Amino acid sequence: MSKIHTTFARLQGEGRKALIPFITAGDPDADTTVPLMHALVEGGADIIELGVPFSDPMADGPTIQRASERALAKGMSLRKVLALVAEFRRRDAATPVVLMGYANPIEAMGIDAFAGAAAAAGVDGVLVVDYPPQECAGFAATLKAAGLDPIFLLAPTSSAQRFAEVAQAGSGYIYYVSLKGVTGSANIDMDEVARRIPQIRAAVGMPVGVGFGIRDAASARRIGEVADGVVIGSRIIEEIENSPTDQVVVRVRDFIKGIRDALDQIGEQAR
Repeated sequence: MSKIHTTFARLQGEGRKALIPFITAGDPDADTTVPLMHALVEGGADIIELGVPFSDPMADGPTIQRASERALAKGMSLRKVLALVAEFRRRDAATPVVLMGYANPIEAMGIDAFAGAAAAAGVDGVLVVDYPPQECAGFAATLKAAGLDPIFLLAPTSSAQRFAEVAQAGSGYIYYVSLKGVTGSANIDMDEVARRIPQIRAAVGMPVGVGFGIRDAASARRIGEVADGVVIGSRIIEEIENSPTDQVVVRVRDFIKGIRDALDQIGEQAR
């Protein structure tokens, strides 16, 4: 049973929602990444999505694109991302870490080599944005053999066939893109999200985390009322961009704590 599965099971038993923040490895710099990861946990994160910077992040909006550019300009690479995960693991063996990125760096390393290195570093799951499930059965099988969860995206336009493909190839959780567009977009259709989540959960048999367009405690809470987890990324990157260097870690921790408090209010009201 994977660490991700265990985390969602524990949260479900506690009547709580998973908080899944995203940051880009190497932004604002490599030395700050691991302290930021620990700050996310201190603020209440249950799972960390760690972005692998890429030069052509087609699914990402301008905010995360800038984060990738900053990280790449300072020499961040996939191997260095794995080294950062290993460093994080020296203090935190419990919090699941999911790498989120694109196929090119993984294919450049080699899929088998990547899976082995990721598992050795302490990675728990991998989400490759440009790997559709019907085209990467071998990749998903390699990850699973290494003890890693292959995580896939579903969107408002996803078909029943795509649900079935994701159910077959994926594990851990589903990342549901709450709206059409790139990361950082706004205007979530809450009625549509509320309608789709039960369909997805029933079809794939996995928890559903919802991302894109979640920017504050209020929007996180609205999503948390219908989803199993809330993914928030661009807004955290903005906090990193707009904070003085010596205050980045504290400000990100405090921001995440506000989201955690809002999500926990859902369970408190239910009780």
